[in-house]
Amino acid sequence: MRLGLTRRLSGLLLLLSLGGGATATAVTAAEAQLGGDEQGRYLSELKRLYLTSDERKALLAHSNALLDTYALRAAYQVGQAQRSDLRYQLSVSAPGELLVRQESRAEKGTGLTVSNQRLSVFGLDPYIRYECPASGIVCVLQNPADGSPWLRVLRDHDGAAELAKAISFLIRNLQKS
Repeated sequence: MRLGLTRRLSGLLLLLSLGGGATATAVTAAEAQLGGDEQGRYLSELKRLYLTSDERKALLAHSNALLDTYALRAAYQVGQAQRSDLRYQLSVSAPGELLVRQESRAEKGTGLTVSNQRLSVFGLDPYIRYECPASGIVCVLQNPADGSPWLRVLRDHDGAAELAKAISFLIRNLQKS
């Protein structure tokens, strides 16, 4: 049920913020940012959806729900030689620090590879950039620290835009702490 609500909210918020959608291959969350009252409405909707009064908890829950919804699963990787599930989870490990947990599991195996990456948000441009190449099955969100590939999700422009926006708001929230 939460997944259905997340998808509906994501679609609604994206349509409201973009005014119909964009199809560019390289987009920044800054282009989809909400200002003033709209930003407040966006955060209020998230807090209501995730039943919390804390913006950070709502943004973390929404970002993780989107990462789960648009996770790159082995089933989507038709024709790939080595298919694997690729999942991410965000958490706050310390004030001003975002922890990204990456799990990779081979399609035919029980081996699970886990890696953690810490991202200090102080001094960073909070706007997440992403690319969804026309060829391929992934969208790549870029690391705000150095612009390198950071998160790989299923190729969906709307989903990548909503995820970039949610993580951008989360980084801005962490920078305030």
